Amino acid sequence: MVRLEFCFTLLCVTRREVGFMRRVDAIRWIWMTARGPKKHLKRLAAPSSWMLDKLSGTYAPRPSPGPHKLRESLPLSIFLRNRLKYALTGREVTSIVQQRLIKVDNKVRTDNTYPTGFMDVLSIEKSEEHFRLLYDVKGRFVIHRITPEEAVYKLLKVKKVALGNRGVPYIVTHDGRTIRYPDPAIRVNDTIRSPGIIKFDTGNLVMITGGRNMGRVGVIVHREKHIGDFDIVHVKDAIDRSKPWVSLPKGKGTKLTIAEERDYRRKRAAESQ
Repeated sequence: MVRLEFCFTLLCVTRREVGFMRRVDAIRWIWMTARGPKKHLKRLAAPSSWMLDKLSGTYAPRPSPGPHKLRESLPLSIFLRNRLKYALTGREVTSIVQQRLIKVDNKVRTDNTYPTGFMDVLSIEKSEEHFRLLYDVKGRFVIHRITPEEAVYKLLKVKKVALGNRGVPYIVTHDGRTIRYPDPAIRVNDTIRSPGIIKFDTGNLVMITGGRNMGRVGVIVHREKHIGDFDIVHVKDAIDRSKPWVSLPKGKGTKLTIAEERDYRRKRAAESQ
């Protein structure tokens, strides 16, 4: 009997009251939606280049806004805790960075989720260690140990060439830097280093930083230009073709086939016995 009365009262609601109820529901829905920047990142949604296991927790450290995109960066906490094993917990990572012991591109960083990216140089002065962040042939971040002489510089890819206020020329690099009054010969996709320029042209050594072939190193064989669309670049694996400006990780950026990887594992197993 109570259910019938409840249904009857719902049917007797006027149009004006129905409109008011809809407005209340709309206001309630607006209050329930998310506002502001996201501050969490589920572990399963983290980039595969971080190489995080699934069973060590629900969440992963979300990179702070910075020079690199979320999918193209590695937070300092993962660098110290998961890769170098210098910390066991997030609290220990915070303690390390708050002591101003970590430098990224020769600048102290105290944010434990600061986003480091491709070609960044990470230095720990207390232990006199220097690392460069690169990709392996499977698209995963590699912590490549380098010498103090190599830690002085990094390679920057030019993303944009434009004119600013009052006709001042400037370029924008892949890590968010803006450099005014550059060399007039610099074009988009070129690589710069102080001093020196590598033109994005046939015969030069390159590392692929996106897509299925991420992390592979090779020599540009041919470049197909398509007006209004992306250019297609043909790259051949580099095996002792030329000397790169930075040292490369193990494998030298040459991707092996499944059979070659199998033979390599068998050879190492036989040598260890």
